[in-house]
Amino acid sequence: MGDWHEQAQQLWGQKASDWNESSQNMWEEGSRKTIIPFFKKYMTKGSYIADIGCGDGYGSFKLLKENYKVVGMDISREMIEIANKRCEDEQLTFIQADAIKLPFANQTFDGVMSINCIEWTENPRKTLLEFQRVLKPNGMLCIGILGPTAHPRQHSFARLYDEKVICNTMMPWEFSRLAQESDWEVLDGHGVYKKGVKEELLKDLSSELKQSLTFMWVFLLVNKNQQKKD
Repeated sequence: MGDWHEQAQQLWGQKASDWNESSQNMWEEGSRKTIIPFFKKYMTKGSYIADIGCGDGYGSFKLLKENYKVVGMDISREMIEIANKRCEDEQLTFIQADAIKLPFANQTFDGVMSINCIEWTENPRKTLLEFQRVLKPNGMLCIGILGPTAHPRQHSFARLYDEKVICNTMMPWEFSRLAQESDWEVLDGHGVYKKGVKEELLKDLSSELKQSLTFMWVFLLVNKNQQKKD
């Protein structure tokens, strides 16, 4: 992983304080407010959930409040330090870990939540297979992919000048194809839009056209790989 791992860890460490200031609002009122209600429609209470790319842990904390057992993971030590101050509960733990090489045995988790994380890994396909490895057969993955209108996609722009970047930006429809070619079933999904996009504009559009307007597309996937990976 080398430089990519180190640069990603450094970037998110630098952002930890600012992220912590805004994350509660994102989960309660902003771009992430639909995610937990969406996930819990499909995930049985009491299930063991990995929140991969958990940041300061607010999303993990919300999962705990919905009666899930949760492990939050993030590449940033600073993020995990903040997360560990959020709550003392034996059903919620936080560890520093890289999404592409998770420190858990095969088929550990009933569900995985990973929001705006996979784009920041060196190899999104290998990361998706790693999620699959630690997830039980028919387990659920709730994943958020930055859409075309998302401001953070600017972090990948410098690649057009042959500069090294640590954001593997992709379109939601590209992720959908990648997932389906890796033994995932796309069960459900919804868009998160900026304020200028009105509901009446969306109702007659195809899925791809809806995705083209999004800040983020949230997918619910099912792990259809039935083989235990050794």
